[in-house]
Amino acid sequence: MALHLSPSAAHLLTPSPFQYFTAIVLTGDSGKFSGGFDVNSLQGFNDNGVLSELAFISLDLQTAMIEGADKPSVAAIKGVALGGGLELAMCCHARFAVPKAQLALLELELGIIPGGGGTQRLPRLVGLTKALDMIMTSRQISSEEALESGLIDAVVPDEELLPTARSWALDIASRRRPWIRSLDRTDKLEQFGEAWKILKLARERAARRAHNNVNNAQVCVDVIEEGIFSGGIAGIMKEEQAFKRCLMSNTAKSLIHVFFAQRATGKVQGVSDLGLMPRSLRKVGVIGGGLMGSGIATACILSGIPVVMKEVNAAFLQAGLDRVKANLESRLRKGRMTREKFDKTLALIGGVLDYEQFRNVDLVIEAVIENPPLKQQIFGDLEKFCSSNCILASNTSTIDLNVIGQHVKAKDLLAGAHFFSPAHVMPLFEIIRTESTSPQALVDLLEFGKRIKKVPIVVGNCAGFAVNRTFFPYTQAALLLVDLGVDVYQIDNVITAFGMPMGPFRLSDLVGFEVGAASGSTYIQAYPDRVYKSMLFPMLIQDKRLGERTRKGFYAYDDGRKARPDPELQKYLEKFRIIGGIMPDNKPIELSDNEIVEMTFFPVVNEACRVLQERVVSKASDLDIASVMGMGFPSYRGGLVFWADSLGASYIATRLKERSKCYGDFFKPCSWLNHCASNGLKLSSPINQSILDQSSTLSRL
Repeated sequence: MALHLSPSAAHLLTPSPFQYFTAIVLTGDSGKFSGGFDVNSLQGFNDNGVLSELAFISLDLQTAMIEGADKPSVAAIKGVALGGGLELAMCCHARFAVPKAQLALLELELGIIPGGGGTQRLPRLVGLTKALDMIMTSRQISSEEALESGLIDAVVPDEELLPTARSWALDIASRRRPWIRSLDRTDKLEQFGEAWKILKLARERAARRAHNNVNNAQVCVDVIEEGIFSGGIAGIMKEEQAFKRCLMSNTAKSLIHVFFAQRATGKVQGVSDLGLMPRSLRKVGVIGGGLMGSGIATACILSGIPVVMKEVNAAFLQAGLDRVKANLESRLRKGRMTREKFDKTLALIGGVLDYEQFRNVDLVIEAVIENPPLKQQIFGDLEKFCSSNCILASNTSTIDLNVIGQHVKAKDLLAGAHFFSPAHVMPLFEIIRTESTSPQALVDLLEFGKRIKKVPIVVGNCAGFAVNRTFFPYTQAALLLVDLGVDVYQIDNVITAFGMPMGPFRLSDLVGFEVGAASGSTYIQAYPDRVYKSMLFPMLIQDKRLGERTRKGFYAYDDGRKARPDPELQKYLEKFRIIGGIMPDNKPIELSDNEIVEMTFFPVVNEACRVLQERVVSKASDLDIASVMGMGFPSYRGGLVFWADSLGASYIATRLKERSKCYGDFFKPCSWLNHCASNGLKLSSPINQSILDQSSTLSRL
């Protein structure tokens, strides 16, 4: 019998399902074994601990029934065997895979642990060290690596997979091959003394990666330990209990939300639902070989897309090509690329000083300095050389696309392609649409983003677009806190403890004060009613404290660019606070850590509400992904809007109103936030046209 895995396990819940067969082969549909447990059912379990109990029991029963059945089973793995899918394969009595199969346990990425016996069977199949590496990193391994480790029994050609699995299963049934139950094996397990040392090291590593309420990695180590020292059955029982506890946690709810939100970014109303087929963008032109241009070019050639890079002179061009080469050499040194792959990838890029070779490119991405006249000239020149269906995109982070494309005739092909630095590393890819950008161009760019392994989101055309606009109050709020007497380093420490990769002042040092001041001026012009103007940046810039580049900013930096608090900063802060003059009674304000978080992030949430109301993004979950992947907002909090909804619109609006009375319109709640607060709605609720029409009235509340 060949048993095809399906989302439902109902056929396994019937009495004696295997009684009519001699042996069983488990395989998958649509070219893959199994992508894992149905995460939709995990969401249901979160909302009500009873509703999805059957969904959980079904996986538990599948693994127990398959392994304990009186008929042998063999897993025939094509494509992927992930999460619960791999757990089902491990409870079979043998496993085979095709050459390009990928296997992994990904549960820790969702804030949970393997819940179908994976914590117990994997160590018994591959050994404790290898199992911990796979589980704790959620790393996908190839079929070749799986064979070497003992996870599978053989790698066989695609056309021989099912015949081989069938023959092996029948051989087990007739006792010509051993009948091996994974949970009974001990030959790969280390001795207790060695296992204790390995688990101790794993627990220390798990503790380092734990953050606030994110402790599922530590829980996972505890469960594995139980199975090693008390036996597989005891481990299974502890795994079941721990899985349920993790699943009910806020961390799991948040990470599962991020899981779905990331997969929904390509669903754009009026674009992805039109049935348009994406055109193949076979060659890309990149204008500018600086850090962004070289990073974009690197991302393209790493995905096999040829690139032609243009610069203004030979020296700049060579520097750009050298940056691309250095990016690849870094991967080579880290073992992430073979020498053969390095040579083939580097051969995909060429450099030019004119536009002649742009006649046969399908997409151009301009990545020069933020200078509107220069960009206008470039786009005017591009139309003279590029084909009539070539997409013309700018990597601008702040400039209105209508200004850039003012003289472009084919405005349906004009779009933004905003990468985040470093472009070949950061996963987010903002696709900016104007009112004239065609759905076909957007579909093409969505597919291009996926091809270069980015997470694309389509956003509207405004100053800062989605990510930078939403987060422009972030540093301004932190500067206001400094004005009020709060310590710079306290703010950074509190914000990193909240979960951000670095605080606003360390981030400002990294970006550079001149860049920050330039982008800040953009927002002052675009949103003058709600900016906080600080004199601290100009004061520091005047004294050549420009951030990490000059080794002095808010922090001081040694030769290794390691940041340390700088005592000299205090004299600037004292002068700055005198100029600001907003400290109550000239005394520093005292705030709790939670108040610092709220005063820093609630203005960001407020701007996010404006972004939602103005339909800059098509759905709130896109903004969650943008905040996580573009600004490092902690994924275990579910993204900015998801986190805000967990606090409630009423609470946020009330707190902002309180601050607004003291510090002005920077904290004034916007109309959508007020509306949600007044009507008990989530900020992520759909916005209908009638609400948009009422926005001017609501804003006066």
